[in-house]
Amino acid sequence: MPTQPATRQSPYRAAFAALAGTSIEWYDFYAFATAAAIVFDDVFFPPDMSPYLKTLSAFATFAVGFLLRPLGGIVFGHIGDRVGRKKTLVITLVMMGVASFAIGLLPTYSQVGALAPVLLIALRLIQGIAIGGEWGGAVLIAVENAPPGKAAFFGSFAQLGSSVGALLSTGAFSLMNLFGNDAFMSWGWRVPFLASSVLVIVGLVVRVKLEESPVMSEVRDEHAAAEQKLPVVEVFQKAWRTVLIGVFALATATGGYYVVTSFLLSYGTGDLHLSESMLLNGLTLAAFLELLVTPWLSWLADRVGPHKVVIAGLAGVIVLAIPQFMVLGTGSVILIWLMMLAMRLVMSALYGPIASILAEGFAPHVRYTGISLSYQICNMVFGGLAPLVAVSLAAAAGGHYWPTALMLMAISAVGIWCTARLRRLRVPQPGEGAASVTEREVASSV
Repeated sequence: MPTQPATRQSPYRAAFAALAGTSIEWYDFYAFATAAAIVFDDVFFPPDMSPYLKTLSAFATFAVGFLLRPLGGIVFGHIGDRVGRKKTLVITLVMMGVASFAIGLLPTYSQVGALAPVLLIALRLIQGIAIGGEWGGAVLIAVENAPPGKAAFFGSFAQLGSSVGALLSTGAFSLMNLFGNDAFMSWGWRVPFLASSVLVIVGLVVRVKLEESPVMSEVRDEHAAAEQKLPVVEVFQKAWRTVLIGVFALATATGGYYVVTSFLLSYGTGDLHLSESMLLNGLTLAAFLELLVTPWLSWLADRVGPHKVVIAGLAGVIVLAIPQFMVLGTGSVILIWLMMLAMRLVMSALYGPIASILAEGFAPHVRYTGISLSYQICNMVFGGLAPLVAVSLAAAAGGHYWPTALMLMAISAVGIWCTARLRRLRVPQPGEGAASVTEREVASSV
């Protein structure tokens, strides 16, 4: 068995490679989310369309990217489980970078009419496929290289890509906003998309030099001569409960995240007429806080149990869901920023350790496919629809926030139950005995 090179690859090197790639992928993704909230409604849609329909249409372009994420998870999960984690991480990074750069070059509605949103949607679909295959590989390259008992900490580096990406994205848009609204709407919004090409080059240099995951090296040797089912078929036959429960356990970390970022930005500027720059700066501070506390909370999870930390984070979201929107009405910059920081703190508690929890729910030879399906189906259902549902609920309630806050509380409550169930669905990991609880042993109790 090729255990020597596999087991001694530096876990920090693997974690940095995961962080570098996911940071770029999420930078591109959040750049689109931010632009959908404050730019795309005016740039890519008819000027005579009602403000509500334009906002809804802009978020719809954001949502379509989630439709193909499960497909990306299946395709790249298959490659990752059969060929290797490393190869998929290079392909997805290139796909995401090319699509994002092209968005920065798109013509506007005033230039080409209805073709503009069509091209935007096409590039968004490419982004969806790429990010669908990215997350699973980045998580596994970090978790599978982690020393025993430190999976949550090292797995959080892949999760930190979300914080770094959000920080870079909101920071870039805040910087472009300084040039004034006219410059921002004409060319400034394009710069964050075009600048992603530089980041992609850096990410590729890091990932090309990466060695294969140790678990993947062992699995490839053990199963090389065996006739195997397709990973997606085996996952749905033997671990469908884990996939389903994982979807709902991740709902707040995905759909809830977009509610407290993209929808909050749209609601604050559109319904409450708050300063766009003030909210962007607040989101930038929140992303920076997430970057600082996620590793620490994941370190804590390795010591007290990742399930406990995630459940505590979900409970915190329930407590802060209504106050988060209440403070927007005060107009106080300090209160709004403090609430943004508080919400991001509790969300970091659930987002950081959840990667290691989900990875332990699937057998190593189908793990890439399994965790990708859970995460990407969740993103398709909750991540893609959450901003649309939030906008619709706020409009139906006459511009009030309470239906959206209740939705956030509901999915967090369900997430608490599902996270507790994932602990019982954990499968034995390499090097462990048969004492671990398997899915087969608990299937009858689900």
